[in-house]
Amino acid sequence: MKKPIVLVVGGAGFIGSYVNKMLNRAGYETVVLDNLSRGHAETVCYGTFIKGDMADTGLLNQIFERHAIAAVMHFAAFIDVGESVHSPAKYYENNVVNTLNLLAAMRRHGVNTFIFSSTAAIFGQPQDAIMKEDHVCRPINPYGETKWMVEKILRDFDHAYGLKFSSLRYFNAAGGDPEGEIKTYPQKASNLIPRILQSLREPEGAITIFGTDYPTPDGTCIRDYIHIEDLGAAHIMAMEKLLKGAPSSFYNLGNGKGFSIWDVIHTVEKVLNRKVNVIKGKRRPGDPMILLADASKAIRKLGWRPHYTLEDMIEHAWKSSAELSPVKEAELCKD
Repeated sequence: MKKPIVLVVGGAGFIGSYVNKMLNRAGYETVVLDNLSRGHAETVCYGTFIKGDMADTGLLNQIFERHAIAAVMHFAAFIDVGESVHSPAKYYENNVVNTLNLLAAMRRHGVNTFIFSSTAAIFGQPQDAIMKEDHVCRPINPYGETKWMVEKILRDFDHAYGLKFSSLRYFNAAGGDPEGEIKTYPQKASNLIPRILQSLREPEGAITIFGTDYPTPDGTCIRDYIHIEDLGAAHIMAMEKLLKGAPSSFYNLGNGKGFSIWDVIHTVEKVLNRKVNVIKGKRRPGDPMILLADASKAIRKLGWRPHYTLEDMIEHAWKSSAELSPVKEAELCKD
């Protein structure tokens, strides 16, 4: 049987573009909506691409009228924590107001399945080293606050309107297209692995470690990293559960295995056979010592399990970099 059509909002971005590829490989048809403010049209290698914004009510109506959308995946949030602190209005407008606009369009057209790209930033300062879904949520920046607000909105919409959703809370998304087909384009790097790789591309590049005196085995913070293909698998599994009648739910997504900053740096050096220049800095206020995901709920309820290693994440992130392999016009994967 022909599989349903999925609307992938923000499907030209880092994670959305790869999930779009996975959906098509799994037999789904997709419509990708992206305003390209942070994404790249070249990454939309599959499905029907529409340049536009989820704030555009008329365009959303056209999409739902012209395509038999069965489910919506939302990757169109702004995600830079520092920017959210300096420009909170931009984040509340895009991440909350525009999401409400998207949900309203879904309601008008009777679409009741929604997969939300959430974040561990909703938790704020961790009270447990390994975090479960019921950990207290006290975001400490506007980015985390906007994601937490949408999660609360989704619960209310489920209760009032029957909207079924899965909210997938990422920890540190990493990696790239294992096949190198979808390129990762330069952007402001905030996560550790992209920052290290960026330092290797600059003649005098270096990475700063903020704190080397934590009470951990090597003195640096420990974090959880998850490959984007493992994330994509969870999105598709969660969507299929909802389409079969499962109730709404929240899932933490991570490896559950901690890697220190030194672990990551040494693994980069091993995988790429390059020396990473390191600057030892002072601790940053608010940085938790250990932050790991308890993904046992996703394993138990979805049948999901992460497969990719830290070495894979680094290799694939490097391999898929558009900076390393310039794409000629004739080689673009989109029509």
